[in-house]
Amino acid sequence: MEPIGAPEIRLRIERDNPWWADTRLEIPESKFQRRVYYATFMALALNFDVKRAAILLGPRRVGKTVIVKQLIYDAIQSGIDSKLILYASIDAPIYSGISLEKFIDFLPSDSKDKRRLVIFDEIQYLKDWELHLKDLVDNYPQTKFVASGSAAAALRLKSRESGAGRFSEFMLPPLTFYEFLKFIGDDERLITIKGPHQYEAKDIDELNTKFVDYLNFGGYPEAVLNAEVRRNAEQFIRNDIIDKVLLKDLPSLYGINDIQGLNKLFSFLAYNAGAEASLENISKESGLAKPTIKKYIEYLESAFLILKLSTVDDNCRTLKRERNFKIYLNNPSMRAALFAPVKITEPEKIGHLAESAIFSQWQHSPSFRRLRYARWRNEGEVDIVYLRTPDEKPLWIGEIRWSDKVQNKYGEETKSLASLLKNHKTIESAFLTSKTISKVNVLEGRKFTIWPSSLYCYSVGRNITAGLDKAGL
Repeated sequence: MEPIGAPEIRLRIERDNPWWADTRLEIPESKFQRRVYYATFMALALNFDVKRAAILLGPRRVGKTVIVKQLIYDAIQSGIDSKLILYASIDAPIYSGISLEKFIDFLPSDSKDKRRLVIFDEIQYLKDWELHLKDLVDNYPQTKFVASGSAAAALRLKSRESGAGRFSEFMLPPLTFYEFLKFIGDDERLITIKGPHQYEAKDIDELNTKFVDYLNFGGYPEAVLNAEVRRNAEQFIRNDIIDKVLLKDLPSLYGINDIQGLNKLFSFLAYNAGAEASLENISKESGLAKPTIKKYIEYLESAFLILKLSTVDDNCRTLKRERNFKIYLNNPSMRAALFAPVKITEPEKIGHLAESAIFSQWQHSPSFRRLRYARWRNEGEVDIVYLRTPDEKPLWIGEIRWSDKVQNKYGEETKSLASLLKNHKTIESAFLTSKTISKVNVLEGRKFTIWPSSLYCYSVGRNITAGLDKAGL
């Protein structure tokens, strides 16, 4: 048997870079709607004055490849020679074992001192990619390197260990609810801007209907824009996304042999998303050893399947030994694909998924690392506690509900929030989400906002896009 030769590799490279042969070529992705994060990423990726590679992190099928193709189009429009733009998807079998520097040989030999753009898609499939990319950044100062990947923890850890000062990370989360409404053309129809970063629902019942659609399929651009994909969401989300991560990405990246155990654990966590958990009770229910569960949870986080939230007590102190935690789905649409779409008449299921959706909105913000939930004796619990820096004192708190019980059971529904407010003068405000109620009140002398979960989810997604930490509170 003969190894794959340079001519065959060049043919594949030329096929993947059709703009080399035709400078007037239309790039189909350039006509697709841009994610709200695109302009910020483009400014980072095409800044030739900063000698750093741009690392685009995000789950499968949230639009990373579309974004880099849009980047290629805009780079050409900005005046970069199309023949000096190279794109390579590292997960293609033909590229197996090829060093990153070898790809540079396919660019014109006299172009080293010219502005060039080189994009490596799904770079995590190359062993020691961070060392290769670091060398390229050092040796080709006129070339801008962009890399993307779907395993955040592995990519981020390696980029920080080996690429200090040479890599800039950019997180691309699933579609926010704000983006979802923009993609389907309902944003202005359903939302009114009340003031700076403050919003109001024009029709809360219709907004809630759209919110349930978002919970079922709204995190993936392709599902939002393609009716056929929505009709077969199980095939698209489960087979094309979840199974590829569980059966291909994680086993190949981490050498996992017990794929069935990993799959079983993820299904268990997805079914119980939003419920408090511990290694002990997960081990009892799944039959997996606690060290294995801890390791697999880290892997599932790295692949953007789950979000893990740590707990604090009623003094808002992080426990030295973490016993309990919450697991949320990175994208609530995954639950519908694994089990069944949620219906507007299923409030309990919607409540759990609404929590996942709201935490999912926070992923692009550095503030995500400062979110906790509080749990203490006598069954006191608060869903969101935001710890300020640097003293780790609580700044604002919130409870997520999909009901209007607060209308008739105000004291019962606000009991845990009031308890934390009494104990912590650093808390500036609190909120509680409902199904349809919007109201601004005072609780324990602090601003207390009640607003629908769907509207709060929208506000978080939109305001974080604008760089606000407090999400309109």
